[in-house]
Amino acid sequence: MRLGQHGTALFLAAFLGAGCAGFANDAGPGATHWVATWGTANMVPNEGNVLDAAQLTDTTLRQLVHVSLGGERLRVRLSNVYGTMPLAIDSVTVARAVAPGTADVDAATMRRVTFSGHESFWIPAAGEYYSDAVAFDLAPGADLAISIHYREPPARQTGHPGSRTTSFIARGNRALDATWRDGERVVRWYQVADVEVEAPSAVGAVSAIGDSITDGHGATTDRNDRWPDALAARLRGAGLAMGVVNTGIGGNRLIRDGLGPNVVSRFDRDVVARAGVTHAIVLIGVNDLGIQHRNKLDTPAARAELVRDLESGYRQIVARAHVHGICVIGGTITPYGGSDYYLPGAENEKDRLEVNRWIRTSGLFDAVADFDAAIRDPEHPERMRAVDDIGDHLHPSPQGFRDMAAAVPLEALRRCPRALR
Repeated sequence: MRLGQHGTALFLAAFLGAGCAGFANDAGPGATHWVATWGTANMVPNEGNVLDAAQLTDTTLRQLVHVSLGGERLRVRLSNVYGTMPLAIDSVTVARAVAPGTADVDAATMRRVTFSGHESFWIPAAGEYYSDAVAFDLAPGADLAISIHYREPPARQTGHPGSRTTSFIARGNRALDATWRDGERVVRWYQVADVEVEAPSAVGAVSAIGDSITDGHGATTDRNDRWPDALAARLRGAGLAMGVVNTGIGGNRLIRDGLGPNVVSRFDRDVVARAGVTHAIVLIGVNDLGIQHRNKLDTPAARAELVRDLESGYRQIVARAHVHGICVIGGTITPYGGSDYYLPGAENEKDRLEVNRWIRTSGLFDAVADFDAAIRDPEHPERMRAVDDIGDHLHPSPQGFRDMAAAVPLEALRRCPRALR
């Protein structure tokens, strides 16, 4: 068939506009797709979180992750996104962890993981690789152990310092060993980016992106009690099948780099590119406000400019999300009055209140999670309630995280108020 120049243009516009989602929808009600059940936000580890070269030379690293969705088939995404040279991997396995905080796994669940059909492979510099699908009975809320054998260390490490989860290092290729008695313990993740499960096409995932409050500073190591964990448990209790991915980075900012790349710059990788993501919850801004004040750069003009810049940053990430049909829930910035780190004053609090007012009333977001209202002290609203405060007046306690999770509007996760497609 000869379409001519005009006809070809119309055909291509219709074809591209339909996107790959059109093919999935054509498969009917039994269609499935990949959905992230666990994930993290990777970065270049800072000096205190880099493993020694000897720790990753002929070494097996066993890392535990706490999934949200269950499934019968899974795949793993490994990342060398910050690596400057190809990364050689000898073998990868998955198994059900016996318990959080221990390297032992259930031997009956041990599975080899291949990548493009190969047990041994290498990931290009700045690249990420998906594994082949693995048949695995993965229960919702389970702990999965991912074991990686390194021939030699990465040229530059890719990892996540704020795991709040113990990983284990053992010499030699121990990926198939169910019991480890000699593993070195580190509370960090390396190279792992995602675990995905095959799920019905109607099942999606939410990416919670933000700073240390989302990452889980204040959570209990190996207890999985960050607010996104509490949200995942709440969703399961409500009978809502949905993946929850924590893409928080401690010290992160919305529009300027801090610890890790800023949220605007990493939004595509940590939200848009996640398999099956339909929603994002954005909680960011406390470090943008606090660092400016702490560094004594908060003249009236600079403060006004920062508030405008924050609003612009929010607009940019919401626009990016909406292009891809992703709904965005805006999270209000939690109180940090009394913080010994930021020493906020009345002007700092005024800016926080102004940003929160804008989040609630601008109409930019598809819904709002009022984290501020959920944990503030009614008598002293610039501060957290004592029960919700870990004690540094900046980071919530596990109870505070549960109260934050309760503030997420589930109806906004069941559907999107806007027709984005």
